[in-house]
Amino acid sequence: MNMQRTGGIAALTCAATYIFGFVLLVTLLAELGYGTNDIDAEAVVRFSAENQTVLIVWNTVIYVINALALALLVVALARRFKMVSPEWSTIILAFGLVWTTLVLGAGMIANVATERAVALLAQGDTAGAVQLWKTLHAVELGLGGGNEIAGGVWIFCVSLAGLLHQSFGKTVVGLGILTGLGGFLTILPPLGDIAGAVFGLGAIAWFIAVGLTLVFERQTPSATTPA
Repeated sequence: MNMQRTGGIAALTCAATYIFGFVLLVTLLAELGYGTNDIDAEAVVRFSAENQTVLIVWNTVIYVINALALALLVVALARRFKMVSPEWSTIILAFGLVWTTLVLGAGMIANVATERAVALLAQGDTAGAVQLWKTLHAVELGLGGGNEIAGGVWIFCVSLAGLLHQSFGKTVVGLGILTGLGGFLTILPPLGDIAGAVFGLGAIAWFIAVGLTLVFERQTPSATTPA
């Protein structure tokens, strides 16, 4: 298996982690207010005590597994553009590794927040457990769980490079530019929820489109692809 197909499988894996995250977000975690400004910290801590494995798996899938797959995709795309544009290849690699690092860090912090909050709650320190979870959750959100600036910039750059050098087709480019702009607009509080939804749903479609292109493409990287 060459690096392009490996990157394609990685992209599809990224899409799968997003889908998994959304499914739990709108079902099991919906009543806790996850993904909104109305999240109930005490309810989350108590839920964590009863369903610690669920939250650890959720954090691990949406952050850790996503980041590991993303790292492979970043390398594959940087290599894809290396021959047609070394400059864009470097930009894609740099921004991609920054995003990968932030996502991985957010996942590790999210899991520590769950584990430590549950431990404090077991000791009878409910207030301490809630405060600790709030603090670490804020750090998690700052790294990437609450904004998508790094991811938006990277997806936008990949898509723009794909347009300029005809390395990706209209579907990948269009989805990527829209998704990238959505991610960047999460920096604005009034647009945070809407922009975040645009980024999340757009990223799923973009990862799938990129993944299918890399897996099934038979042309050279500099050629226009049908996706």
